[in-house]
Amino acid sequence: MARPDLNLLAALDVLLAEGSVARAGRRLRLSPSAMSRTLARLRETTGDPLLVRAGRGLVPSPRAIELRERIGPLVQEAEAMLRPAAALDLKRLERTFTIRTSEGFVENFGAALLARIARDAPGVRLRFVPKPDRDSGPLRDGSVDLETGVVGKTTSPEVRAQALFRDRFVGVVRKGHPLARGEVTLERYTAARHVRVARPGNDTTHIDEALAAQGTAREIVTTVAGYAAALALARASDLVASVPERHTGNLRAGLHSFALPLAMPEITVSLLWHPRMDGDAGHRWVRGCVREVCDIAGRAW
Repeated sequence: MARPDLNLLAALDVLLAEGSVARAGRRLRLSPSAMSRTLARLRETTGDPLLVRAGRGLVPSPRAIELRERIGPLVQEAEAMLRPAAALDLKRLERTFTIRTSEGFVENFGAALLARIARDAPGVRLRFVPKPDRDSGPLRDGSVDLETGVVGKTTSPEVRAQALFRDRFVGVVRKGHPLARGEVTLERYTAARHVRVARPGNDTTHIDEALAAQGTAREIVTTVAGYAAALALARASDLVASVPERHTGNLRAGLHSFALPLAMPEITVSLLWHPRMDGDAGHRWVRGCVREVCDIAGRAW
């Protein structure tokens, strides 16, 4: 069955409102003959005469009376959907945005982001959820609005990404640790005992790969899933944690940090979202707030 021409809905709305082919034609800027052809198409499509001649005028059929009650609001709703979105009123916006982040982002940028949001949109709430993997499914299915992370091979190609800041890995030890004094050479670094941060199922990290490229390795005492756990162990023991510098700024308070004695490229932390949200005014505003907060923090770094 062929799909009906939805343009006929607007013509039917005017015809039923005017009860006259001539007046409907004037409203739609059509000639009387063109309007008559449109009425003929409507009759053919609906299988009903719709408007029936009575003396010098036209009267609606029972089906037309039934449609008249429904078609006006339907056409108005369709027209509203096709108009440009209304200007965003931040003071009246009430909405919750879910942001999936790696450990450390909330600790370093969360308070500033919440303050920035509250300043202009007191009705907006943020929900931060952990990021156990790099699967883009939550962005695709809408359970997550935004995500922060490093774009990798597992990032879905349709996902939008915008760089937030660049970061590098540093070594972290407790105050008083032997590596807190003097130059940290590759030999001293690998001779120490380490806590490794890796997702379940990952046996190596970029640090381990860089060490292997130089023909050496570090002694891994334990493996944890997050930076906070690694730094907690480093704080209470002689273990060395290697973590992103900017991402863990507040988490490293009271600890000693040093540059890794390895040639490792910087990483770029990006803001990720699904392209279906490109045109959403509220979503676009929140994206701008995240970038603004990270940019201000970067200038202060």
